[in-house]
Amino acid sequence: MFTRKKKSQRLATISLIIMAVGFVATIPLQSSIWGMLLQGGFEAGLVGGLADWFAVTALFRHPLGIPIPHTALLPKNRKRIIAAIISMLENDWLTKESIRKKVAVIPFMEKLVGIAERELETASARKNIINGIHYLIEKVKVEKIAPLVEKEVKLLINRLDMGVYLPVIIDELTKRKYDEKALDYILNEVDEWAGKDTTKDRLGRMAVEAIENIKADGFMQFALKSFSNLVNEEKLGNIIQNLIQKGVDSFRDPYNQNRVTLLMSLNDKLQNIKSDENLIAELNNLKEKLVSGWEPEEKIVSFLQQFKQKAIDFIQDPGFFNTYLSPFITHLLNDFKSNQEKIEQAENWIRKQISIFVDKNHSKIGKLVEENLEKLDDKTLINMIETNVGKDLQWIRVNGAVCGFLIGLILVSLRMLF
Repeated sequence: MFTRKKKSQRLATISLIIMAVGFVATIPLQSSIWGMLLQGGFEAGLVGGLADWFAVTALFRHPLGIPIPHTALLPKNRKRIIAAIISMLENDWLTKESIRKKVAVIPFMEKLVGIAERELETASARKNIINGIHYLIEKVKVEKIAPLVEKEVKLLINRLDMGVYLPVIIDELTKRKYDEKALDYILNEVDEWAGKDTTKDRLGRMAVEAIENIKADGFMQFALKSFSNLVNEEKLGNIIQNLIQKGVDSFRDPYNQNRVTLLMSLNDKLQNIKSDENLIAELNNLKEKLVSGWEPEEKIVSFLQQFKQKAIDFIQDPGFFNTYLSPFITHLLNDFKSNQEKIEQAENWIRKQISIFVDKNHSKIGKLVEENLEKLDDKTLINMIETNVGKDLQWIRVNGAVCGFLIGLILVSLRMLF
């Protein structure tokens, strides 16, 4: 820009020098017609060039440093010029209404969706999305989340009414035949216990002690005495053991009437428990007591840390973006594009936000321009203007010299004619 300015200044100066040299050179030739004609032209061109030089220079500084009135117009009227520029920007070029009208025709969502679709195909965007998700996961402090999770879990458990879930539990127990499985388990345990030699010996001792402790008179005492002489601890133990094992075997038979009766009775008891308000209240109290004493925070922290690491490993898998994230984002974009109502809502929201921003900050446009202009001293500001429009201003000087020369020729010609 500065080179262009110097070239235009040089051209204007050369044109002025040409007029001055031509004027001096034609002084001795005034006796001839052509000499008089050229001298008149060069004289008028010199006057025109000097006048335009004075006018152009007076815009920015005092010509020849002489403080002639009404010169150096730009420095003297700096405040007024800046105020005029600001007023023109705020009230003519960049008014609130003009900005709103321009914003109203911009299809923001169409452009944003298009940008998103294009960027989604680039490796850099994919990498940045993965890195962003990774960063967000890393920033999650599980130690701060754990107390909240614990609180919500306890609150959820306390809200569970056993009156609702107890019938469900009992129905599931019955449906899965846990009553029969429980009976079979007890029978197996009894059979195993009864089959032990230690059990047999203990049962024999207990039977003998029971017989000896029976108090009877007369014939009953004689009969008990005779029975005790016929059997001993071992025999009594075998008898009782066999009775228990036979009883267990009989209860194992699914068609055994006693087993059927027992299971029916057990099922009736379970059905009655469903509506037992006292039992439900006790279960709720027990639940609340257990929950109040439960401190799972450490385990929750451990679980969340493991979950966090699994999430990081999951998103870093090479196939994560193409398999999960890309289809998900594409689906969201396609769904959004096909929903005109959502697009309108988004467009209106963006325009509203821009309008609010413009209302709040419109005055800052002028202030910003003013601040930037005030930072410049007179010399810098003049150089900026001359650099940008100086070429045209210097051509005014050239045009003044050339036009003056032509007008001078015309005037001299007219004078010679008349």
